[in-house]
Amino acid sequence: MDLNRQMHAKPPHLYRGFTLIEMIVVIVLTSIIASAVAVFIKLPVQSYVDTARRAEMTDIADTALRRMGRDLRLALPNSVRLTDGDATIEILLTKTGGRYRAADDGAGAGDLLDLTINDASFDQLGPFATGTGQAIAAGDRLVVYNLNIPGADAYAGDNTAVISGTAAGALANENKINFAAKKFPFESPGNRFQVTEGPVSYVCANGQLIRYWGYPIQAAQPTAATLPTLGGLSALLANNVGAGGCVFNYDPGVTARSGLVALTLIITEAGESVRLYHEVHVTNVP
Repeated sequence: MDLNRQMHAKPPHLYRGFTLIEMIVVIVLTSIIASAVAVFIKLPVQSYVDTARRAEMTDIADTALRRMGRDLRLALPNSVRLTDGDATIEILLTKTGGRYRAADDGAGAGDLLDLTINDASFDQLGPFATGTGQAIAAGDRLVVYNLNIPGADAYAGDNTAVISGTAAGALANENKINFAAKKFPFESPGNRFQVTEGPVSYVCANGQLIRYWGYPIQAAQPTAATLPTLGGLSALLANNVGAGGCVFNYDPGVTARSGLVALTLIITEAGESVRLYHEVHVTNVP
């Protein structure tokens, strides 16, 4: 048995395997090759990472500025105001508007807005708007001829009244708006009115751009420090806003009918910054 086993045993030099020295040599060669490959792919990979980061920063800034622009285009005429070193901007957001009846139809019919008394209703010329978010609701605020001056300042409530509801008008294709009795100080030359759903603020502070809404209207503009205490809602629009990365400018007299809001937003990350500039025309025809 032992003799048979010895006859079939392989000589030691025929066994397959590798020595420790061979393994070390392979490891060293593999490391050299990996290092050489890393040198060639490092720059393309880093370039891809940098490009992706810049694209993300640009997208964040662009989305935030477009959101601000959409609100600004719906701002109540002459309601844009700035504070906190031009890092906080506030508007009154309109949801709809129209023309009020200023005279009867010649036969004594129609509910006109009487600016000589505390009136509480009027007929809108034409039907109500039916678009998304445009339906007039109780609690909305009616505004007539906002000029942002003492006596005609919507923030101070000079020319506003709280809407209590709507009803069918006395004439075809007209609807009635009911509101808390109010004597409006000035007549709109175009018999226009607006309906606002409340104030909206954009605040740049502590490296963030935040939108605030749903808080009560304040005669004096709230600041970044006071807005969180007013009981409204907020949403984060952008992080990594660099120092001095938000600058809002407002020129109310670009034309006789519109103002210009200039928005600058800088996003900083990993030692790089993306700066976007956006201009929005706002109507100032009350």
